[in-house]
Amino acid sequence: MPTYSYKCDACGHEFEEIQSFHAPTKMKCPECGKKKANRVIGPCAGIVFKGTGFYETDYKQKGTATSK
Repeated sequence: MPTYSYKCDACGHEFEEIQSFHAPTKMKCPECGKKKANRVIGPCAGIVFKGTGFYETDYKQKGTATSK
């Protein structure tokens, strides 16, 4: 399940919550108790493919040296 960041509009408290994709986007703030906490859209992490069929060079950018 993904981890979502939240910020309360009432008190400004920021926290993270592990939730399913179908969980409601508004929730109760653990600090002040009001239902004013909303999801914060943040930067995403890059996708990393693991397993057979993927090569180390698939992630290299042009002009970078490979280490062996």
